[in-house]
Amino acid sequence: MTSITNKINGVLYIGFSNDLKRRIKQHRNKVHPNTFSARYNLNRLVYFEYFINREEALIREKRMKKWKREWKTSLIEESNLEWKDLFDIL
Repeated sequence: MTSITNKINGVLYIGFSNDLKRRIKQHRNKVHPNTFSARYNLNRLVYFEYFINREEALIREKRMKKWKREWKTSLIEESNLEWKDLFDIL
């Protein structure tokens, strides 16, 4: 489960992937140019969670997409106050 953005407090995208590094590279390279992340130039990984079970990740993603923005922001800032790009620690 991931959150990506283009800047601090910018547009947020929430999704999940079974290969996080590959998926973030796809977002950055706009492999799918008509997607939400490509339109808003979302290229900074600011939050992620690992799940063993795909179904649990999907449930978490669906729940988080319904959250208020303040809840998402608080979750990100608990571990990444400055909204740094976390891609290099993967």
